[in-house]
Amino acid sequence: MARYALALDMNVVAWSPNLTEDKARQAGARLVSKSDLMAASDAISIHMVLSPRTRGIIGAEDIGRMKPGAMVINTSRGPLIDEAALVAAVKAGKIVAALDVFDKEPLPDYHPLRALSHTVLTPHLGYGVAETWADFYPRSIENALAFLNGKPIRVVAAP
Repeated sequence: MARYALALDMNVVAWSPNLTEDKARQAGARLVSKSDLMAASDAISIHMVLSPRTRGIIGAEDIGRMKPGAMVINTSRGPLIDEAALVAAVKAGKIVAALDVFDKEPLPDYHPLRALSHTVLTPHLGYGVAETWADFYPRSIENALAFLNGKPIRVVAAP
């Protein structure tokens, strides 16, 4: 992600509980504290695995540090962000949210994010790149045709 941002002439800063200065520098980023990342960034893109240690890693206090008009982008896992705090900040018009993942998927019809402006919501498709889809679609069609012909392929048997 840092390389994409650098190609757009962005100033790239990064934080992670596991990131070292050397790894950040190799990616073209400058390592900063989480507090500085949240306060200084115009856009924050989250790229982490969900684990007991990372659940809620972006909390209300972190969101409160964000600049007015800043954007948070999450294509990793919904529960990394305190959803109630995120909804409150977007509802107040403080930040913009671009979300591909949610605490509950699919995002329920009644969810407050669906009614808010300043959001871009996609149905967990952020991982998709041309190479993924070039493989996915032909296999999907092949699977469906094989099933319809009574000879399913790529069958996963329940244990």
